[in-house]
Amino acid sequence: QVQLVESGGGLVQAGGSLRLSCVASGGTVSRYAMGWFRQAPGKERVFLVAAPRSGTSTLLIDSVKGRFTASRDNARNTVYLQINNLSPEDTAVYYCAAATLSDRFRANKADYWGRGTQVTVSS
Repeated sequence: QVQLVESGGGLVQAGGSLRLSCVASGGTVSRYAMGWFRQAPGKERVFLVAAPRSGTSTLLIDSVKGRFTASRDNARNTVYLQINNLSPEDTAVYYCAAATLSDRFRANKADYWGRGTQVTVSS
């Protein structure tokens, strides 16, 4: 059983940046596709970006391209989400997820979920 714990959220002004972290235990992230999702108030949880097994960011959805970068540090069993040029529309709970196949992310599914970290962007 993989446990995922996100951190790094908070209150930030529009135009600012945040780096979210997700630490895994009970399993090694190198064995999984790792992804980031978010759920805005009153909306469904949606997939944003996957952190590839090497390099940064893959499977970006159009609305976050150029601002969101996902990466992983397999030695630290940690994945990251760098968010730049934040806007109030980015206010949401951000979730880390793990899946045996990255294709599950596009269906907004995963095998393991963190509890999320709140990001609030003020205008």
